[in-house]
Amino acid sequence: MNLQQMREKRAALVAQLRAMIAKAESENRDLTPEEVAQYDATEAEVKNLSASIERRERLEETEAHLAQPAPAVAARNHPGRVAPEASREFESVGEFIATVVRNPNDQRLASLYHEQPNAEQRMDSGPAGGFAVPTQFRATLMQVSPQEARIRPRAMVIPAGDPPDSAITMPALDQGGTNPANVYGGVEVNWIGEGAAKPETDAALREIKLEPKEVAGHVVLTDKLLRNWAAASAVIERLLREAMISAEDHAFLTGNGVARPLGIINSSAAFTVNRQGASQISRDDINAMTARILMRGGTPVWLASQSILPQLQNLRNDIGSPPTGNGALVWNPDLRDNAGNQLLGGYPILWNERSPQLGSKGDLALVDLSYYLIKDGSGPFVAASPHVKFLENKTVVKIFWNVDGQPWLKAPFKQEGGYEVSPFVVLDVPSA
Repeated sequence: MNLQQMREKRAALVAQLRAMIAKAESENRDLTPEEVAQYDATEAEVKNLSASIERRERLEETEAHLAQPAPAVAARNHPGRVAPEASREFESVGEFIATVVRNPNDQRLASLYHEQPNAEQRMDSGPAGGFAVPTQFRATLMQVSPQEARIRPRAMVIPAGDPPDSAITMPALDQGGTNPANVYGGVEVNWIGEGAAKPETDAALREIKLEPKEVAGHVVLTDKLLRNWAAASAVIERLLREAMISAEDHAFLTGNGVARPLGIINSSAAFTVNRQGASQISRDDINAMTARILMRGGTPVWLASQSILPQLQNLRNDIGSPPTGNGALVWNPDLRDNAGNQLLGGYPILWNERSPQLGSKGDLALVDLSYYLIKDGSGPFVAASPHVKFLENKTVVKIFWNVDGQPWLKAPFKQEGGYEVSPFVVLDVPSA
């Protein structure tokens, strides 16, 4: 019996086991003693077949290595030629994942084993904790451009450090309250006459705690695709990177801070502007938002849902009451090269597919993302299981990493005159 026949026989036996369970469940009963004996015998045969298949696969891999051409003895001993060393690194993300799935005992994976003694261990292939993505590929998976991710490229990113998943505490000025001195964190400034006593001043500080939380995603790959890892590497890499970017951007914008980052929209640091009309965006809304942005030389941008595009295209800078509808367009980008893709204040618009839809809180936001903190943790790591979808000849690949994020401020910034501004201005629903 060849290897393919052994695999087919094992699949047929597994199908028999499934049919026995399904029959008993459909009749709302347990297995009969005869069925239990038959089930145990069939299960034992499956285990024996699996062991035989694993031995045969290892043998074929060894034979394949031995069959590779080796340099002639004369060439190996020639002083002018040096035989190439065996590969010590993976050529691509695709080869790394294929090795995790098909050969978890590969010597190259030994230093990448990620041990998670307290984690729920559900993967049946390879070490349950997974393998850390090799250093040369981590930058590729974590690398994001402004076109792919909106928040991470513009935020303040704190590296993982050691230990990577430990919490860190950042100082933040307490600029809330009714005392105008809080604009300087509680430090009062006084003019002092000659010989007068100097007043005492105290800095009011709050703390921001960042503790990386685990986030995981998975992708289902066909066994045929995994075997052709050299051709499929770019596809696998893109799938994993886009999944990571999407998960982070969602959390950094809309997360509630419970087992995930605290997003901008739900943060107490955001200044919310109630829109004039339901499911509408008006010139007055945009004016009100621009008036509340913290102007301290940062680089604010508009984060906008694509669903608001028709509204922006029709906004006019009308004068008079009622509006005539003949004023200049508020937003009029060049159709050829997208020049002029800016709103009030000259702040650029970033179309964000992860923003809430038109009419929801946060469909339009004016933000200075340099005031958003991201704390990276350990990872990313990869684990794989061919058993979940064994009968479909597919493998589930899981990728997981640790990250946290939240705004640097605890509340909107109150200026000396008592006027509130914030680096995060969010358009909300109309006031009740």
